[in-house]
Amino acid sequence: MIYSDYKISRNLSWEILLREEVRALPVRVTQLCRQMGIRVLLHDDPARGDGFCAFIDAQPCIFVYSGAYRPRQRFTLAHELGHILLGHVGKYALVNREPSPADNPIENAANVFASRLLAPACVLWGCGAFTPEAVADLCDISMQAAAFRAERMELLRKRGKFLFSPLEQNVYRQFRPFIEANKSRYL
Repeated sequence: MIYSDYKISRNLSWEILLREEVRALPVRVTQLCRQMGIRVLLHDDPARGDGFCAFIDAQPCIFVYSGAYRPRQRFTLAHELGHILLGHVGKYALVNREPSPADNPIENAANVFASRLLAPACVLWGCGAFTPEAVADLCDISMQAAAFRAERMELLRKRGKFLFSPLEQNVYRQFRPFIEANKSRYL
């Protein structure tokens, strides 16, 4: 993924956390969508995939497969929210499935948005949540998503890349009481 595209998705996730005053993990993504005026609906057709989004009567709607397990539904919901906020709906053919390195840039952008919204690196870092198990536990995401996130966290730790962006610093400050209350769980 081109770094400038990555930054757009990452920064948007931070902006949403800040604007919507999210202060704790796991992010209550259904509530967040509703707060933002986005309808969240369940569908029961496995042929339609884990989720999709559309505008119905000019209102953004996200449909999530009722048969998926909850952590998967949460990631799907955040992924589809990313598509809406990044302006992808109606412009591209969208797919929703487990992330893959071969994904097109639009799917990568929605995956980056979803993972950074549900598992912000600075909060994981502050809490000492670096293993897939700790990330899955703290963020209520699947082990597969948590493993991807833990892998990225290890890279960020090696580089010492936390709290460089003013946006990220603000997210950390907003989550500070949560971080203080939870850092002993994983350290």
